[in-house]
Amino acid sequence: MRLFCLLLLLAAISLCGPAQAQPTPPPPAWVPDLGNGQYKNPVLYADYSDPDVVRVGEDYYLTSSSFNAAPGLPILHSKDLVNWTIIGHALPVQPPRDRYDQVQPGNGVWAPALRYHKGLFYLYYPDPDLGIFVTTARHAAGPWSAPVCVKAAKGWIDPCPFWDEDGRAYLVHAFAGSRAGIKSVLHVSELAPDGFSLLGEDKLVFDGHKNHPTIEGPKLYKRHGYYYIFAPGGGVPTGWQVALRSKNVFGPYEDKIVLAQGPTPTNGPHQGAWVDTPDGQQDWFLHFQDQGAYGRVVHLEPMSWKNDWPIMGLDPDGDGTGQPVLTYRKPAVRGKVAVAVPATSDEFASQTLGLQWQWQANPQPQWLGPTPAAAGQLRLAAVPAPAVVKNLYLVPNLLLQKLPAEQFTATTKLAFYPKNEGEQAGLVVLGMDYASLTLTSRGGQLHLTQNTCLQADKGNPETSSPPVALPPGQALYLRVAVRAGARCQFSYSRDGQQFTPLGAEFMAREGRWVGAKVGLFCLGAAAPTPAGYAEADWWHVTP
Repeated sequence: MRLFCLLLLLAAISLCGPAQAQPTPPPPAWVPDLGNGQYKNPVLYADYSDPDVVRVGEDYYLTSSSFNAAPGLPILHSKDLVNWTIIGHALPVQPPRDRYDQVQPGNGVWAPALRYHKGLFYLYYPDPDLGIFVTTARHAAGPWSAPVCVKAAKGWIDPCPFWDEDGRAYLVHAFAGSRAGIKSVLHVSELAPDGFSLLGEDKLVFDGHKNHPTIEGPKLYKRHGYYYIFAPGGGVPTGWQVALRSKNVFGPYEDKIVLAQGPTPTNGPHQGAWVDTPDGQQDWFLHFQDQGAYGRVVHLEPMSWKNDWPIMGLDPDGDGTGQPVLTYRKPAVRGKVAVAVPATSDEFASQTLGLQWQWQANPQPQWLGPTPAAAGQLRLAAVPAPAVVKNLYLVPNLLLQKLPAEQFTATTKLAFYPKNEGEQAGLVVLGMDYASLTLTSRGGQLHLTQNTCLQADKGNPETSSPPVALPPGQALYLRVAVRAGARCQFSYSRDGQQFTPLGAEFMAREGRWVGAKVGLFCLGAAAPTPAGYAEADWWHVTP
């Protein structure tokens, strides 16, 4: 009887075919959790600029600027402020659609603020050309409501709401000099208790011209009877963190520098969020550091109080101005928190794109091809670029993600099936300068080149390396290795084992208010149909 059962089992296995082993995900390129009760900065080695964080119970949620990328307003989750995952986006597309269906470098969603009030998440964000908007959700992962315009205004930026104990609400904000004609000042308005409109007069509460030029990015809090405005001053690459305090929300405010670079290697440590642990016993501050091509990466600082002034980081000389930490003990939270990092690699096993991917503009259905790809593949259609586009910088259908570490390698297995002369597909590192490994359909063959464009934002043309001829329809492995200083070397392989460098080393450069990005593209040469397509089997990011 046992033998009969065994034979039945073996027969069932043979009918089902061989077991499909799940691919082992590559190790992350950067892990801030040191595994010994400590962490290293940055806790997010990626361009999550202008971060804001809120704690709800034992959970932390983070959002950041997303500018012209779609989906926008990323939402990240953590249990300990060190291990983070992406759980959604508040803006599947960016309104108004007719504006953001085109690439708008540096425009769109600037520094947002995330708050939780009476069972509802509120996410305020500025569009510097249109005004202040708010979207809400019952759950941080969404769905989020359609944005509502709180204030139509040109040049109002960096809003943050605050609900007081008496039920009244307020909104602090800054100004973009490029739009408003003024900057380095902070204003407060009374906000309707429901958070959807402003009441009364918008009042100047602090002028930073004398001691804190380019003061912006304000966050409004209250503690021990003081209203606090935390705001960065001094400019993005080299600034410092300012704390303002007053017994009246409309001021006057005292000011103090509470975090600065000092002798540390962490330049411009400022603009972020204060949160505490669930037991209320520890305070922490998250802020960005501008790293050029890598964008504005996120650091975590311990925070203490002295004479009702915050001190962020460590204060070795006791002057009340903290300095950033490179490593420190992790926040005290209940239970063991698993090591986690935002997704980068992708097996394309889902019918929806991974949350790490963003387009250059609002996505269009035709970008993923007229027919869906097979399971485990990503299909990109060869959609023509807009007629006015002179290079990749303003192409909307680039599928990109943030650089995830100082050093990493990104590799993809890609097959290209062109149907028209001049169609292209490949791998790109995009910024105001960019370089790509590009497959181009020419005369019935594929030509592989490294294409480089310096000052792409000025409309300059690409230059190309000597081409390598390849037969069409053959899967190819494309790779870029990024080293310290954002130095990029492209290479390719026919078997996934032996890689051949192609082209000169390229120095990545930031985009407009964002770090460089890496990803995939597929472009048509004109408008004939049917168009070709590219299929990626996977995308792996490794240390």
